[in-house]
Amino acid sequence: MSGTRPPRPERPIQVLVVEDDPVAADAHALYVSRVPGFEVAAIAHSRADAARELDRTPVDLILLDLYLPDGSGLALLRALRAGGHTTDVFAVTSARDLTVIREGVSLGVVQHVLKPFTFPALRDRLRRYAEFRTSAGTASGEAGSQAEVDRTLSALRPAPEPGTLPKGLSAPTLEAVTRALRSAEENGLTASEAAAELGVNRITARRYLEHLVESGSAARKPQYGQVGRPELCYRWRG
Repeated sequence: MSGTRPPRPERPIQVLVVEDDPVAADAHALYVSRVPGFEVAAIAHSRADAARELDRTPVDLILLDLYLPDGSGLALLRALRAGGHTTDVFAVTSARDLTVIREGVSLGVVQHVLKPFTFPALRDRLRRYAEFRTSAGTASGEAGSQAEVDRTLSALRPAPEPGTLPKGLSAPTLEAVTRALRSAEENGLTASEAAAELGVNRITARRYLEHLVESGSAARKPQYGQVGRPELCYRWRG
């Protein structure tokens, strides 16, 4: 029977959970397993266990406790980097020392998740990490502009706390833009269309639409018309 084969499903992102407290380790592993596209590859309760697991188990992401019974998580990370491991890392810790945070960033920590945390807090960061991997992994060649670099990195930025908005944005206008975008459903809206519907200028509408993209509530892609430059079309993601 002829026909095209269905596309193979993407491999889940493999996660190593490194946490000395067995109860916390099981909780973190459960959180990871509840996020679509992620899979727990192994659990380690010490620096030595983590090193052994990394030698035998391919992983894409480490949830790394910074305080381990046989040494600090950052010491483990330094050893991994020296050995050529480039695995991405979420530091999962109660440490609030900015010196520790800066050192983690210098060693390639892409997120710091402060204990105690809820499932939604970790879920949102994992989703953003997956979006970052997709954005960086599907891009070809070099970035064409600073904006393209910024868009790729923006996926790693956590969503703003509820009730906080960037300077110059107002909650009532954001609510109106959100309603308009949700009403548009799959067709989406361009900044020009949103501006006309809401009675604001196009630049203002685009600022609010871009804010929704950065917070993970909307997505954008070029919309090609018959003439002129393509315009970005925004769609609600929820």
